[in-house]
Amino acid sequence: MIASLALSLIAIASGTLLTYTYDEGAPLASRLSSGACVGFAAMALVGFVLALLFGLNPYTIGFTATLLLLPVLLLKSPPIRNQIDQDLNQALKAISRASSKPDRWAFIYFLFYAGVAIVMWLVFDRALLEKPEGMYTGVLNNYGDLPFHISVITRFAFGQNYPPEDPTFSGVRFTYPFLTDFVSAIFVRCGAGLRNSLFIENWIIGVALVGVLHRFGLRLLRNRTAAILVPVLVILNGGLGWAMLFGDVNKSDAGVFHILMNIQHSYTILPDVTQGWRWGNAVTSLLVPQRGFLLGIPLAVIVFTQWWDAMKGENAKGKEPGAKSKAPSLKRKQPPEDAQSTDKNSSPFALGSLLASRRMIAAGFIAGLLPLVHAHSFIATMGVGGVLALINIKKWREWLAFFVVASVIAIPQLLWSTHGSAVSTKAFIGWDFGWGHGDENVVWFWLKNTGVFIPLLVAALLWKTDKYLIPRRLLFFYLPFTLCFIVPNLIKFAPWIWDNIKILFYWWIASAPIVALLLARLWEGNILHRTAAVALLVVLTLAGGLDVFALLTRQGEYQEFDRDGVAFAETIKQQIPPRAMILHAPIHNTPIFLTGRRSLMGYPGHIWTHGIDSGPREADIKRIYAGSPNAPALLAKYGVDYVVVDPQERSVMPVNDAFFSRYPEVTTVGEYHLYKVAP
Repeated sequence: MIASLALSLIAIASGTLLTYTYDEGAPLASRLSSGACVGFAAMALVGFVLALLFGLNPYTIGFTATLLLLPVLLLKSPPIRNQIDQDLNQALKAISRASSKPDRWAFIYFLFYAGVAIVMWLVFDRALLEKPEGMYTGVLNNYGDLPFHISVITRFAFGQNYPPEDPTFSGVRFTYPFLTDFVSAIFVRCGAGLRNSLFIENWIIGVALVGVLHRFGLRLLRNRTAAILVPVLVILNGGLGWAMLFGDVNKSDAGVFHILMNIQHSYTILPDVTQGWRWGNAVTSLLVPQRGFLLGIPLAVIVFTQWWDAMKGENAKGKEPGAKSKAPSLKRKQPPEDAQSTDKNSSPFALGSLLASRRMIAAGFIAGLLPLVHAHSFIATMGVGGVLALINIKKWREWLAFFVVASVIAIPQLLWSTHGSAVSTKAFIGWDFGWGHGDENVVWFWLKNTGVFIPLLVAALLWKTDKYLIPRRLLFFYLPFTLCFIVPNLIKFAPWIWDNIKILFYWWIASAPIVALLLARLWEGNILHRTAAVALLVVLTLAGGLDVFALLTRQGEYQEFDRDGVAFAETIKQQIPPRAMILHAPIHNTPIFLTGRRSLMGYPGHIWTHGIDSGPREADIKRIYAGSPNAPALLAKYGVDYVVVDPQERSVMPVNDAFFSRYPEVTTVGEYHLYKVAP
């Protein structure tokens, strides 16, 4: 545990130091947020390359930590040391002012980030629960995903899965982006338990994500009120699902409070697709279950922020879009990062060009980390970047630098992960209009799933008094992101159409600052406008807030592995070789996933979403368990060393106990039995 925390601090410090090479004028809090995300991604990629060569062991982990310390050499630069001193002094002064004479915004920021830290702690504390009765998750949408991520982590940590094969489908190259899980595998090898290995990374990146989104809004809008609303709109996203609360209250005699303390379903996504609730809340549907997205989002948003600042070029010191405000406090006092340092002996145009180039090179480096972190984030980033490059063709040198650096880092990852892959490309690409809207009218489908978000977005884009609310520069920066909405509504990018949300959500992220600016402008008006702003914010976030509230109040626990299953897995880890092939039922939560041993086949649903045809192997597994005449030949065909027989196998298919009785039983825990079938 201590070693994992120390490694995390090294990664954060490394990424933070790197921000001093490109992110001019960023406050320390923003540097720490960006540094945590970049540092963890770099640690994962460097550690994985070393593990490919030498395995994951204390030596490779130590060497990874050493390489992460290389940015310490930047401290040799006097300007960087001076900037760090200034940042630390400013941070200490801000803390002192906040405790002695806090101004309004210091107080708001303190409450906001303290609340974020607490909320993220409570949320990710529910991702994996270890109880005497077994292992659980407190997030319903995580029930299917958690065992898969555990299988990835344990295969790296205990099974030396290098080069990695799919942990749920042996013999096939693992093409699913896995670096977020690899970080947890490093922590496991450092002595952390599974629960802590997940929590440490999740909580740090979760808090950093909010900081990155806040800075993104601040740079685009130069409006503190709007900027702080951006992460709120992203994290508490939802639609009109809150209306279901009234139906729940009408069906019960217990009252609203009882319903809120005993929430029985999500208010943003329902498993019954015919009901049309598919958007899902970011926390409960994306950040907790889909761990790659948790790190992919902040990395992509850091890239977007650097694009924005780089495209301003020589106008970096000027007034940014969205700065106009009727509130005197907003006009007199800009956010701390607004000041830009300038060399008096340098041309502003030359300085702007230099900073733009550095920002674009850094953006390319960060984008290049994405393929093995979250492939869909990489696709969205490069697609939007290509359109922005065409719009800003005068900045072709900066964009060329971005694409060259990103390609140098990303292409080797892409070639390595796709070489010899069993994934069917046809399963990923195809026409599909309306993103799984089913039988519903597509307009109504999007309105009920996103609520008033789209109408407010359109209103903000069209709002004009003396001039448009959304300035021209911001409008042209935003337009390419609309493709993240249009294209996934026409083409599917995964076998399961719902996975298109991994691109759709970037449209929401880019749109959130525009909607936030509209709410901030309303808040700056009279009492009627302020009331409207509050009401609209509640409508926008209530459905997502209800889903998150259920987590914060610890409602719901869903068992993944029972007590005997956990004990059975521990026995296998102690007695069975790390590379042994084990046959078990094709389900999502077999205890074998806790062992790191090779699995012939896991849950067909997961395998299908990876673009792999599992049908023939699943049929062979059923023949083996039935004890068919060719069962011994099938065991030899797949190289099976051990076979599991437990209640899970019996629940999904017939089991011929007489057939397995001919093999030695090497481990028994309760109703869990392990037979050795290989000579």
